[in-house]
Amino acid sequence: MSQPREWKTIKEYQDILFDFYHGIAKITINRPRYRNAFTPKTTSEISDALLICRECQDINVVVLTGAGDKAFCSGGDMHVKGHGGYVGTDGVPRLNVLDVQKQIRSIPKPVIAMVNGYAIGGGHVLHVVCDLTIASENAIFGQTGPRVGSFDAGFGSSYLARIVGQKKAREIWFLCRQYSAQEALEMGLVNKVVPFDQLEDEVVEWAETMMQHSPLALRMIKAGLNAELDGQAGIQELAGDATMLYYMTDEAQEGGKAFLEKRKPDWSKYPKFP
Repeated sequence: MSQPREWKTIKEYQDILFDFYHGIAKITINRPRYRNAFTPKTTSEISDALLICRECQDINVVVLTGAGDKAFCSGGDMHVKGHGGYVGTDGVPRLNVLDVQKQIRSIPKPVIAMVNGYAIGGGHVLHVVCDLTIASENAIFGQTGPRVGSFDAGFGSSYLARIVGQKKAREIWFLCRQYSAQEALEMGLVNKVVPFDQLEDEVVEWAETMMQHSPLALRMIKAGLNAELDGQAGIQELAGDATMLYYMTDEAQEGGKAFLEKRKPDWSKYPKFP
């Protein structure tokens, strides 16, 4: 059985739970009645929680999961799908889950998908864009888009193909079949499969292992892995991290100090490594 843990609420939401334990933030889609399908309200709340995760110094690793034992996330809630997107309480059609996908990739901390059941459609894409995926043995993976009049030609296709290969990605999208956790493991779609009652233990263990490592090194390697795939946007992320590192050096400080002191900077004392 899973070890008991005292998760503390970070912030109250309507559609998600947002909890903290020993450096780990856990975002749980809390709509089990709808197999944790998301509405614009759900994704806006996830987006807000991810922003807090990025800003909070005490949060080192982020976990994304679904409530209950049936589903991680079954994608967009078809009950609120309208012309142009998913319609929220304001009556405006949105595809704001795309913003969440970008946030998961750009947040400078590891994000683990804790897949506890169905990861289908847009829910499948959410786990794909996470840095790591740990699944329970009852997890089910697959796409539904072309079968229900939808698709994700962004990360849901291009990044999926980088993970499982072009042929398998086309099979997943064109046939809309469902795959077991073991099949997902064999195609490299997930990192590990464990019994359901050990899922949280495994995820916490992976998170704790990463927290023993240099957070800046993890940040840079995540940015580097993304940069090749994300074009100029990815290069900007990596360059921004490099700029941050540069600002932390004495050499960068000399430039700023010289400007404020109205003198010429002395660059001669800084090394020029080969």
